[in-house]
Amino acid sequence: MMDDLGLSLEEYSVFGSILTIGAMVGAVMSGKIADRLGRRGSMALSQVFCFLGWIAILYSEVSWLLDAGRLLIGYGIGVISYVVPVYIAEITPKNLRGAFTTVNQLMIAIGISVMWLVGIVIPWHTLAFIGAIPCLLQLLGLFFIPESPRWLAKKGRWKDCEYSLQQLRGKFSEISEEAAEIRDNIETHNQLSEARVFDIFQQQYAKSLIVGVGLMVFQQFGGVNAIAFYANSIFTSAGFSSSIGSIALVIVQIPCTILGVLLMDVSGRRPLLMMSAAGTCLGCLLLGTSFLLQDLQLYEGLSPFLALVGVLVFKGFYSLGMGGIPWVIMSEIFPMNIKSSAGSLVTVVNWFGSWVVSYSFNFLMVYSTEGTFFMFSSICCLTVLFVAKVVPETKGRTLEEIHASMNLLTVSTR
Repeated sequence: MMDDLGLSLEEYSVFGSILTIGAMVGAVMSGKIADRLGRRGSMALSQVFCFLGWIAILYSEVSWLLDAGRLLIGYGIGVISYVVPVYIAEITPKNLRGAFTTVNQLMIAIGISVMWLVGIVIPWHTLAFIGAIPCLLQLLGLFFIPESPRWLAKKGRWKDCEYSLQQLRGKFSEISEEAAEIRDNIETHNQLSEARVFDIFQQQYAKSLIVGVGLMVFQQFGGVNAIAFYANSIFTSAGFSSSIGSIALVIVQIPCTILGVLLMDVSGRRPLLMMSAAGTCLGCLLLGTSFLLQDLQLYEGLSPFLALVGVLVFKGFYSLGMGGIPWVIMSEIFPMNIKSSAGSLVTVVNWFGSWVVSYSFNFLMVYSTEGTFFMFSSICCLTVLFVAKVVPETKGRTLEEIHASMNLLTVSTR
């Protein structure tokens, strides 16, 4: 792309990071859009923007149109990155909620991995055409799925809520107890006014907000998007084949994500998160050591091998937990009256962190390559402590039980 369009390093960094600018804008609006249009309507809107973005990239001959397309895709991703975990959490039973929400991350991992492999052999214009196809498929697929029963209940559409719940649980399943719990919870929160943006900073929501925002900060500043966006550059800098490295990433990422899905509702969120963060810490440590040896001109044959192992260890352990679980927990911890505002804030924080890291990464690598990865490693180490001390276990509990335990003053108004 740099050769075809004559992009400088600065322009390439803008292209790499501008998606996150669009995602931040989409994230700011995602909660309100999901409340107004419903979960299905929001997903449809997201795919329209993504489709237009891919078409713009497909016909790009100048850098500004390329960036415009990437910005549109970012907006769509910003909306859908909030809506999908929330939708899945609202439609699934408590014993399967974690695994189902993490399947979203698995599908993302598979999509990225397929495009990595395909991108080795086909030009970027063709990649853009392929990228537009899933947008159309999802728009069609939305006609065949039910709306979130909890959103319908919030809007006072009780018959639609029960019909949707019956569709989700099966024609002959007993839903009266679950429907009553949803109704009770909605009526409790209806006694409170819909939270405005600054209301979410009240003391009663402090724990939920600290957990949601904290996890997103640690997820992004642990360096995931730096390694994801610039994996080929990292392999090349370390003297390793980028094609072989990309194939190895695919081989590691998908099985680790599947393992995370299987363990989610067995081991719980907290143990998986701590194991995942510890593994990403090790991966960044190996990457930093690889570039340090390269700078010192020591064990030069070992440096490319350490870089490959470091990236694979990082992506493997990240896929195990840190990739999906923060989104799972975000979708679980906020009560209905603050879910749109708080969820939007958390999603904005995530994408802002992604933009900071993806934009600054090339410049950090020029300043100190090994120092960049040692910094990421330190942040991953802090993530383990944060999860151990602050993050609650949500496995096997209904959304209503989680809200009651984390937002005591909300429930006390009943």
